[in-house]
Amino acid sequence: QHYFIQSNLRSMAHLRKGAISMLSLSNMNPCVKEMQYAVRGPIVIRAGELEKDLKQGKEMPFTQVIRANIGDAHAMGQKPISFVRETIALTLNPSLMKTASTCFSDDSIQRAQDILGAVGGSSIGAYTDSSGISVVRDHIAEYISARDGYPADPSDIFIGTGASGCIKNIMKLVLTMKDGDERPGFMIPIPQYPLYSACTAEFNAQLISYYMDEGNNWTLDVSELERAYEDSKSTCIPKAICIINPGNPTGQNLPAENIAEIIKFANRHNLLIMADEVYQDNIWGDSDSFTSFKKVLRDLGPDYDNQPLASFHSVSKGFMGECGLRGGYCEMTNFDPEVKGMLAKLISASLCSSTAGQVAISCMIKPPTADAAELYQSETSAVLQSLKDRSVLVHRKLNEIPGIVCNELQGAMYAFPRVEIPDKAIQIAESKGMQPDFFYCLELLEHTGICVVPGSGFWQIPGTFHFRMTILPPKDQLVVFLDKLAQFHMEFTEKYS
Repeated sequence: QHYFIQSNLRSMAHLRKGAISMLSLSNMNPCVKEMQYAVRGPIVIRAGELEKDLKQGKEMPFTQVIRANIGDAHAMGQKPISFVRETIALTLNPSLMKTASTCFSDDSIQRAQDILGAVGGSSIGAYTDSSGISVVRDHIAEYISARDGYPADPSDIFIGTGASGCIKNIMKLVLTMKDGDERPGFMIPIPQYPLYSACTAEFNAQLISYYMDEGNNWTLDVSELERAYEDSKSTCIPKAICIINPGNPTGQNLPAENIAEIIKFANRHNLLIMADEVYQDNIWGDSDSFTSFKKVLRDLGPDYDNQPLASFHSVSKGFMGECGLRGGYCEMTNFDPEVKGMLAKLISASLCSSTAGQVAISCMIKPPTADAAELYQSETSAVLQSLKDRSVLVHRKLNEIPGIVCNELQGAMYAFPRVEIPDKAIQIAESKGMQPDFFYCLELLEHTGICVVPGSGFWQIPGTFHFRMTILPPKDQLVVFLDKLAQFHMEFTEKYS
């Protein structure tokens, strides 16, 4: 922030006194200024500064910055899945095929050949269809059909630059492009993933907050949906309801009965359902399993064949963690064919998504079945078991700290513990123009090197304070993290009591 301010001052120095820049903070798009993205906010920027200071040998009360602010698995040390990287390597450099049999699995060779045969010039350097490589969309449809027990149509699927890109394109379909009480409204779960608040700000839409029930392991009460819907009707036109399941940042895994209630609510009020299901492979409860909105919608029968549903998945999470490849997809269920045509036009303006990301999607949803199958199963199982073990460790250790309470982590990659902050600390934070949990997290970073995200960045019930942390750091780092957190919280509480 300091760097950008100084740069702005230097760039303004050459302007005539009293002159107005053709593009300045005062006349730029106000929606962009309104956007916030807490996962990469000021605390994360400060963490980067502290890392530089450590490298320069500056004296600190800690020897390393432990980043637990973002779900970036490979940055935390998770290893890539061999089949994925082999297949990507062969598609990026087909000349490797000449000697591939000596160092690549037959599975990866065949998958690479299938994909290269479906793209122009047999090169993933070529543009693909705007909705994605046809054979990859076929693979996605096969996966969804097997998962839910209902057929999926490749023509209902489009691939995007991560699930985030797909979500933004679906949101664009229901914008009204009007102001005031004619703005579109999006019902968003609170706590929410900051993508949604950022998008509603960017699109000049209204975020309609509905609160998850923390006291009931972050489940969803339909009466709360009705309250939020009714309260919003005087200020916007409610258009869609978004659900994150398994939850980010809350880690809940909604049961089928709760999903059915949400679908019936959306149908009563003519709302598009947006089901963010990118953590569907990250289920930690021994007796739990993931149930998709698509399956429950079909189980409800033909009375709901008019209910539109957009479902999202990604290679960034699950057992792959291939965040940087930017591969995600959306399945559009019960969409009007004419609307699907408009969506095709919309995404065609971006030509196509990352081809390496599309290859990774194929590898995620269509596992190898021959010579790479055993290693693939071994690697994916090891990743998921390790994440499950860390989820148990984090949940147990957080709840051992007086003044911190955390619900069971049923899924996803995060904990969202509730923190008691003394009144004196709240007053000091407010005097500095900070949210109390921002002040807490900043103090935590400055004294321990632990980087987490304040709960206020995800929104929360007023008067409650939280932070979000990932379970992705290696286990030895997590142990250090949790011990340091316990010590810090005790000292923070004593200091400000």
